[in-house]
Amino acid sequence: MASVRDFLESSPVATAAATLDLGGGRGVTVWENRHDRVSYEAPRGHAFSLYLAGGTGTRRLDGAGAGASGWPGAVCVFPDGQPSEWEITTPHRFAHLYLPDDRLRADFARTHDCDARRLDVPEITFADMPHLAAPLAALARAASAGDVLLADTALSEIVARLGARKVPLRGGLSPHILRRIDEWIEAHLDEAIRLSDFAALAALSPFHLHRMFRASRGIPLHAWITERRIDRAKSLLRGTDPVLEVALACGFSSQSHFTRTFKSGTGTTPAAWRTAIKGQ
Repeated sequence: MASVRDFLESSPVATAAATLDLGGGRGVTVWENRHDRVSYEAPRGHAFSLYLAGGTGTRRLDGAGAGASGWPGAVCVFPDGQPSEWEITTPHRFAHLYLPDDRLRADFARTHDCDARRLDVPEITFADMPHLAAPLAALARAASAGDVLLADTALSEIVARLGARKVPLRGGLSPHILRRIDEWIEAHLDEAIRLSDFAALAALSPFHLHRMFRASRGIPLHAWITERRIDRAKSLLRGTDPVLEVALACGFSSQSHFTRTFKSGTGTTPAAWRTAIKGQ
């Protein structure tokens, strides 16, 4: 499956004016487009859009929003797998935030302290939504300036402002067990952590724990632990400890392992992150 970004990159007309990798498949692109027709056919991942300039000549051709046209400040949301078709007749500039479904669900579960399956990402076509428009505008500025810290803050704001839905939940882990797992992770982040440690904690087989954790949190347990290691590293990088000491304190086997994992998860290196913090 192709993402919304992939479909735009294949357009002979659309131009990426600025891009910023946020790690984990997440990213921001500021686009410029004109006289184009674009179809997003069951796109992979979620996309959040803000029209920065123009847009009155952009029209949706299908679905409930068929016939509607955009404007500067309009917000659109493209949920994972939701197709749509668009016609652009006049120049416009817009920002896109791209989020893989599993990563967004994991971030949502952690931010809202709830089951990842409660995430609600409704399809939205041309809406006035200041609570999303403001952080999306910040992401556009961050992409243009290469400001990963601004982008990180804006992304956190968007996740915090997403809603939850009431759905019947089958399987997964109870909130009590999830809290015990999170507390155990925080207490042992500087150590080697194994699946069997949590299986014993939850009184489940490793196989069933792995499957039910992923249902509740959106990502596998090992990826969840890696995210917690990166979170702690961000905090420690605000201090003056050498990068190697930060790596060991967060459970990484070496500085090179830490650097690779941190860049994969954030889009930048620990050293660059620390430099950006000092420049605030």
